Amino acid sequence: MTELGPVAWPPAPIRTERLVLREPGARDRAAFIELLASPEVHTYLGGPRPRDELEREMPGAPERWPGSFVVAPDGAMIGQILLRRATGHRRPAAAGKADLGYLFLPRAWGHGYAAEACAAALDWFAGALPGEPVVLTTQSANVGSMRLAAKLGFIEVERFEAYGAEQWFGVWSPVTPSG
Repeated sequence: MTELGPVAWPPAPIRTERLVLREPGARDRAAFIELLASPEVHTYLGGPRPRDELEREMPGAPERWPGSFVVAPDGAMIGQILLRRATGHRRPAAAGKADLGYLFLPRAWGHGYAAEACAAALDWFAGALPGEPVVLTTQSANVGSMRLAAKLGFIEVERFEAYGAEQWFGVWSPVTPSG
């Protein structure tokens, strides 16, 4: 039993037309540091962490946990997808549901990688836990994230104020065949 429920972890790597979603490894450490220290990536996430602090604190291999996928087009990490149970969330509608998160290095922006990787992760999730919805929260000012949520099929549930900004909260439900 994992934090995502009765899902075997890690799954086999998920392959799309251009990407592989896989478990993090030691070769991803530098990319994780770059991702977490990037001011561009953290514009809507409370700001970046100091690079020297990350260098000191991050182990040789990034922490692995159920629901954490590295996104790599050619072996080299360009981003991360997270599917984790929502805990301590400000929205009661999110409690206990799988929460989708994603971070991509700025050099990977504008190529459709986030949409391709998130869609693959959601497809995997729908197969692993059929019928279970996924939630997503983003700042409404984050235009790229708002576009991605719509493209992936998330439906707005509400907007609310948190962290000094308007937040958007949506839900995705897997398509189930009608019988």
